[in-house]
Amino acid sequence: MSVGRPREFDVNKALDQALDVFWRKGYEGTSLPDLTDAMGINRPSLYAAFGNKDALFRKAIDRYLEGRACHFYKSLEEPTARAVVEKLWSGSIELITNPRNPRGCFLVQSALACGDAAESIRKEMVKRRTKCEALLCERFERSIADGDLPAGSNAGHLAKYVSTVSYGIAVQAAGNATRDQLNQVAKLALLAFP
Repeated sequence: MSVGRPREFDVNKALDQALDVFWRKGYEGTSLPDLTDAMGINRPSLYAAFGNKDALFRKAIDRYLEGRACHFYKSLEEPTARAVVEKLWSGSIELITNPRNPRGCFLVQSALACGDAAESIRKEMVKRRTKCEALLCERFERSIADGDLPAGSNAGHLAKYVSTVSYGIAVQAAGNATRDQLNQVAKLALLAFP
């Protein structure tokens, strides 16, 4: 049985390059030549390693959540609900204003302006954002049960609030708001959190 030629590129590095292109240009704004140029590979190598553009994009989402945006999952481990929110927002601000990254949040920007042809991608991004919100809700439910949050608190409403502020911060970052400005927004938004 023939094994074939070994890959002559680093798959993880190529995936990071694809992530950056999708992050900057969005799903529909990214062409296959954009991807192959950034990744330093040809189309057959892209297809062999990652599948089609849709499959590559989904792998880029996973890479983003497991790598650069891993602060989200780490924030859920904080001992109090307030600490969860503080770590989430500070980590997000650090990520989306880091000059090594495209501005704004990949989950927010990359599929907002999808047309009919990319409906499955738009739905995938909505699903991913909804999952993050559900994880926040579960964490806040634990905080309510533990007495960390007031007994009458609505975990779903709190998760929606935190998510909405997070996405607003990301949109502001994409519009070149400074890290200091975004930290001030987060500080103000925390005043409304119980």
